[in-house]
Amino acid sequence: MKQTLFSLSLRKTMFVALIAMMAMGACKSKKKAVAPAPVPALKEEVVQQAPPPPPARSAEEVAAERLENIFNSVTNASSVNSANQSIQEALAMFSNQETPVLIVIHEENGIKDYDEPTTIKKYLEYLKDTKKNLNYISDIRMDASGKVSELELRRK
Repeated sequence: MKQTLFSLSLRKTMFVALIAMMAMGACKSKKKAVAPAPVPALKEEVVQQAPPPPPARSAEEVAAERLENIFNSVTNASSVNSANQSIQEALAMFSNQETPVLIVIHEENGIKDYDEPTTIKKYLEYLKDTKKNLNYISDIRMDASGKVSELELRRK
């Protein structure tokens, strides 16, 4: 009989423990269901404005950039024919082949000293022969027809 009592009380204890665990588990899930959901913090909506469009580039800026690219293509040309094609493309941008090219060698207090003046045709041939572009465009002047009438260069 002792065995039946012991096993009976062990079963009752296990049963009670199981019921208690279920009740505790049920309470926790009820708390979660009953508790209000946390209110999300109000986030300020940041409206990102589109960056302002870049200012319209002037004809001088466009021509200077295009000429820089042509000067580089003349110096880096793989053959004489490709260099000559680039030279012809550049000459089409100028009012004539004798357009002056001034190279600033020194400037102090707004007074510029220039190297010996040359023409665009001679300068492009110089680039083709030396394969070195040591100057950059510092000033460009255009005539009424949109062609380059004067070019000023500086050492890089």
